[in-house]
Amino acid sequence: MRRLLGTLAVLLLAACQSVPPSAPIHTHPAPDTTAIKAPPRPPRVGLALGGGAARGFSHIGVIQVLEENGIRPDLVAGTSAGSLVAALYASGKTGAELGMLAMTMDEGAITDWAFPGRALLRGEALARYVREHTGGRAIEQMRLPLGIVATDLDSGAAILFQRGDTGTAVRASSAVPAVFQPVTIGGREYVDGGLVSPVPVRFVRQMGAELVIAIDISAVPDGAPTGDAMKMLLQTFSIMSRSINAYELRDADIVLRPALAGVSSADFAARRRSIQAGREAALAALPAIKARIAAATH
Repeated sequence: MRRLLGTLAVLLLAACQSVPPSAPIHTHPAPDTTAIKAPPRPPRVGLALGGGAARGFSHIGVIQVLEENGIRPDLVAGTSAGSLVAALYASGKTGAELGMLAMTMDEGAITDWAFPGRALLRGEALARYVREHTGGRAIEQMRLPLGIVATDLDSGAAILFQRGDTGTAVRASSAVPAVFQPVTIGGREYVDGGLVSPVPVRFVRQMGAELVIAIDISAVPDGAPTGDAMKMLLQTFSIMSRSINAYELRDADIVLRPALAGVSSADFAARRRSIQAGREAALAALPAIKARIAAATH
């Protein structure tokens, strides 16, 4: 009996140490450690719109061509006439809408004489025009990040406005000395940004652009007679801006120079021609623009 009980005990211990035939064996696949790749991101494209008074209509043609080809800038900065187009564009107007606005623009709507005074025009009419056509938005409320460049008259420093009243900032940026009165903001006087930054490439970079498209509409001195005071003043600005532009434009990825020979800075009647010149310049540069965007996509 003792022998039989011992045999049963050995059999029970052996059964406890074996896996029941019906028990499944679970296996787990090794975790996938492959990193999830983010989709390619195009570069932040910034527009630097230069000054040039009535020649500024050509900026509209450039914007039209970019939009028609699916290129939508992420931010924009402007100087003088470029600040006006930049503000209108940043407020949400399309290239087509800008074109219609340009063709119906009444030059008298931005003219308010200032006799007697420090200049011919006060500039408040221009500020009102900007407020009217941007829905009264402040700079920081625009649909696109907007920068407006002016010159501090006391220090000579270039100032980038990214907050505050848009109309006042555009007025300051466009305040050509002796033509428009200086503009007082925060107790300081400001004049035309073209004195220090005719095409605001560095400020577009400062705002975060990874690819800068600059539009240079400055007039090339052409040796034409400068008998009257206004022509002499505009010629002086042309000479000055050329040397500054040669330095600043080196930091742009793409530089467009619309063919505006024969179009003076005071020629508001040539707005259709100026827009077309902007379109042609953008179309010619389109392959290079697309290639630079593709190369910078990461």
